[in-house]
Amino acid sequence: MDHFRATLLSLLALTAGASTLGALQRPPDRPNIVVYVADDLGWRDTGVYGNAAVRTPNIDRIARSGLTVRYAFVTSPQCSPSRISILSGRYPHTTRTEDLHTPTPTGVRILPSYLQSAGYFTGMMAKTHLGPNAERQFQWYSPETVAALPAFLDSAGTRPFFLWVAFHEPHRPYDTTAAPSHAPERSVVTPYLVDTRATRTDIARYYDAVAAMDRKIGEMTAELERRGLAGKTLVVFLSDNGAPFPREKGTLYDSGTREPLLFSWPGVVQPAAVYDRAPVGLVDLMPTLLEVAGVAPDSLVQGRSFRSLLAAPESYTPQEYVFTERNWHDCDEHQRAVRDGRWKLIRTDAYTDLPLCTAADIGTSPSFQALRQRAASAPARLTAAQRRLFEVPRARLELYDLERDPWEVHNLAGDPAQAARVRQMAEVLQEWMERTDDFPAAWRVRDDNTDRITGLPFSNRIPPLRDSIPPPPDVRWGTKGPG
Repeated sequence: MDHFRATLLSLLALTAGASTLGALQRPPDRPNIVVYVADDLGWRDTGVYGNAAVRTPNIDRIARSGLTVRYAFVTSPQCSPSRISILSGRYPHTTRTEDLHTPTPTGVRILPSYLQSAGYFTGMMAKTHLGPNAERQFQWYSPETVAALPAFLDSAGTRPFFLWVAFHEPHRPYDTTAAPSHAPERSVVTPYLVDTRATRTDIARYYDAVAAMDRKIGEMTAELERRGLAGKTLVVFLSDNGAPFPREKGTLYDSGTREPLLFSWPGVVQPAAVYDRAPVGLVDLMPTLLEVAGVAPDSLVQGRSFRSLLAAPESYTPQEYVFTERNWHDCDEHQRAVRDGRWKLIRTDAYTDLPLCTAADIGTSPSFQALRQRAASAPARLTAAQRRLFEVPRARLELYDLERDPWEVHNLAGDPAQAARVRQMAEVLQEWMERTDDFPAAWRVRDDNTDRITGLPFSNRIPPLRDSIPPPPDVRWGTKGPG
């Protein structure tokens, strides 16, 4: 991260032009903001969201002190597209960062740049995965978390601060040299995994990584309290995508895109508040935090602030739909989905003759290998949920009733009784794709570098992007141009 030091003076010069002396004073209603970002944490896998097998006392404490959003969704079940979307308030395909490891393009402005114009001191810790343009928009960086917090707070001085704490946990790989501290017998095995000792031990090691992150959150909270800053700080806790297990991370099922979302803000957010009336999109977090800081986003930001939800969840008027997308992540996919409070429609526009892609870090896991062995040796013993990973051809459309089928096993898209619903949700999805400058599956194509059958990577190189120059706007989506 040497470029942080190299560009700090030029960045300060740019932001100084947008600031005033008055903006450098802390307005009494503008809090410090700390965002804790888990890496590959499933929404179910903390105490507050109902998992009694994993130890997360500090995350649960955030929930007790503030607001728990029960239905929160990222725009992509993949690390870098999700993070860039959260920070930019824009959809991955719009900024052309839809593929894993795609850096934020020049000209895309993210949250810390806006906050600096209001006098905030901005920092980022640990995992970046945003690309040089986005990284340069922070004023401070450390590869550490707990150990670096005092230095960051000292650097902020009396200024309000924004800190993006991007943990590496609970991302794979896990330490397999010692027994996990969480008991495998207590591991919660989802319906799409095979219940073996190897699977349970794999889950227990994942819980260990979650607990390690939780301890770090506790230590950082203690430092804020020691300095008298906790009461002046808005704390947000979330994850970038689902857990690193089959049919979770990298999929548009709720297990891949539904995330924990907690807010603690003393004096504003009521303790132990819960919002569960409608889904909340994390593309809306960036404009929300801007409103908290008293900063207006520009016209390119697609998210809509839900600032009023924080103080009055009972009277908040939600948006009707959230939208998600899945693109290249070790294998190419082109999937889009729309979800309301009960129903989800997934549209798959390519590769329906191939199995659903499983990311390489999951493909090499004991959980996936146990599932694959069962599929090879006793396919008749696979449940409907387990078979889904190996199905070919795949359905072009999938419709799920999430109230009756929360694990998304029974595809109702072909049910004549649901024809009107499929048509209506497909139209909503298509309108969103056109409105947000999406592109058809034949454009921006990447080859796979991981085998879809075995889950094993055969190359460590990211294949080049093909067909990346789109046709003129008048031929997009088959529409006619002038005349």
